[in-house]
Amino acid sequence: MNQRAPHLCTNRTMRSALGALVVAVASWTEGASAQQMSMPAHAPGQAPIAADGVAPELEGVTIVEHLGERVPLDTALVLDDGTTTTLGELLKPGRPLMLHMGYFKCPMLCTLVLNEAIRSLQKVDLSIGRDFDVVSISVNPQESWELAGAKKKGYVAEYERAGSERGVHFLTAVQSEQGALAPAQIADAVGFQYRRLPDGEYSHPAMLAMIAADGRIVRYLYGVKFEPATMKMAIVEAGEGRIGTPLDRFILWCHQYDTSSQGYVVFAFRLMQIGGAITVVVIASGLLFLFLRGSRAAALAPQSENGLPKHSAPRPS
Repeated sequence: MNQRAPHLCTNRTMRSALGALVVAVASWTEGASAQQMSMPAHAPGQAPIAADGVAPELEGVTIVEHLGERVPLDTALVLDDGTTTTLGELLKPGRPLMLHMGYFKCPMLCTLVLNEAIRSLQKVDLSIGRDFDVVSISVNPQESWELAGAKKKGYVAEYERAGSERGVHFLTAVQSEQGALAPAQIADAVGFQYRRLPDGEYSHPAMLAMIAADGRIVRYLYGVKFEPATMKMAIVEAGEGRIGTPLDRFILWCHQYDTSSQGYVVFAFRLMQIGGAITVVVIASGLLFLFLRGSRAAALAPQSENGLPKHSAPRPS
């Protein structure tokens, strides 16, 4: 399992960072007074920054990759139209799924991730509802399917492609004691580690997970900006040869995902394989040409009565 610390953001995080900046400025301006320097008080409601630079509300908030593992396919959730469903029912044969986790009243990060994802997907020639689906699950068990429905309408309208409403799904928890645990179970399976804050907000990472048609986690995409080329290759990878053109699949075969650059880079070994194959073809073609040339020359040579090539008599000296 690979562990990453992707982009994180909540209202309290912003307040904490602002509080740290205020304290730093105050300490610098009051440097002439040792007494004042020894009393760096935080403003009310502003949490201090820990010694390691991580705000207390962000401790333990990260992604632990579970590549190759399956998400729960039979966990009940509520669709954006009020009906009950499962991820197993939403996954279609040969059609991967792009999974987003967060919550629908998130004041900043979730909206930013989804907005940038849709803008990037608008530039990809694969379509939601035809080639792949998009699912967003709220980790807040108190959010309603009506709110989920409003979110869906907004993003379908922004995407502006016919039929996309069939592939965009915003899911919430079933309103029961047992149902409220469903989002956390899926988040745990994906490795999406978040925490609820005292003010009701949530600290959580920013990511998209690509899920194959059989429920396996194929790829994680991090951050709040997604290059269209990266999005397309992630979809083709999760499609496992069933979507995209042969050229798309060949390009993917020549690349591998690089976690440091958060994108696909040329796979050097693939280039070596291609170069080796070209070399073999060139050598084989050359040998075949020489063989055919020799055979043709032998066929055109004058034959003796016994079937052997005639040799010209040696010239007198």
